[in-house]
Amino acid sequence: MNNHRVLRLGEALSAAIASLSRLWRGAWGAILLAAVVWSAKVVAAGVTSLVWAPFGLISTLMLAGALSRIAIGDDLASARRLGLGPAGLQFGLPELRLLGASLLCAVFMAMILSVVALVLLAVFGMAELDARAIELRQWGAVGPAWKLVLLALVTLFALYAVLVLVVRLSLFGPATLGRGHMVSLNSMGIAQGSFWPLLGGLLVVGLPKIVLLVLTGAGLLSGVIGWIVWAVTLTALEAPLTMAFLGEAYRRLEYWTPQGATHD
Repeated sequence: MNNHRVLRLGEALSAAIASLSRLWRGAWGAILLAAVVWSAKVVAAGVTSLVWAPFGLISTLMLAGALSRIAIGDDLASARRLGLGPAGLQFGLPELRLLGASLLCAVFMAMILSVVALVLLAVFGMAELDARAIELRQWGAVGPAWKLVLLALVTLFALYAVLVLVVRLSLFGPATLGRGHMVSLNSMGIAQGSFWPLLGGLLVVGLPKIVLLVLTGAGLLSGVIGWIVWAVTLTALEAPLTMAFLGEAYRRLEYWTPQGATHD
C-alpha cells in the first residue's frame, strides 16, 4: 500500500477556484486595506517610507491571516472560530506566528542560496573558462563544449534544488494557522512527494502575476498607475487565488489517508 501523500492537482485547483468567492466575502476589508496601503507606497519616499513600513507590514499580515483562516476551513463559521475578524480585519498571535514562520523560512532560503552561490562559483572557477572570451561574448572560445554542457547541467540541478525547497516551504502559512503554532521548515514534511502538483498549481494561480510582468516588460504598466494596478491585482486577486490553492493543498495533504480520503 502506498502511504505517500497524494495531491490531485485538478481537484485542488477546482476546489480553490470554487472557494474564491468565500475568501472575497470573508476578507474584503483586509483586501481593501492592503490594496490602499500598498497603493500608497508609491508616494512614500525617504522618511515617509519609514512611517509607511509598519502599516504595510500590518496590513499584509492581516490579509495573510484572514485568507489563511478562510482557506483552510469549510466555511466562514469555521474561519471565525480560528479568529477571523469582521471583514477579515484582525491582528493577534496567529499573525505574529505567520511573521515568525515567514522570517525563519526567509533566513533558511538565504542560507541555502548563499551555499548554492558559493558552490557554483567554486565549480565555475575550477572549470578554468576563458574570462576574456566571456567578456567579449565570444562563446566559441570560452572553453570546450563538454565543459560548458556540464556546467549548464550543474547550474540547472542547483536551481532545481532551490525550487524544490521553495515549493515545499509554500505551505507554511496554512500550516501555521491550521496547527495553531508556528510552522516553518517542518512544513516541508507536509508537502513531501507533492512537488510537481504544488509547482503546477502555483504556476496556474500565478498567472495574474505573470500577466502583470508581461505588461510591465512591454512598457504598458509604469509609473503611479502601473504601481496601483500591481497593488490592487496582487491583493485582490493574486493573494486570494494563491492562498485558496495553498489552503486546499494543505487540507488535502495534512489529512490525507492511504485511501485518498480527507477528513476534517
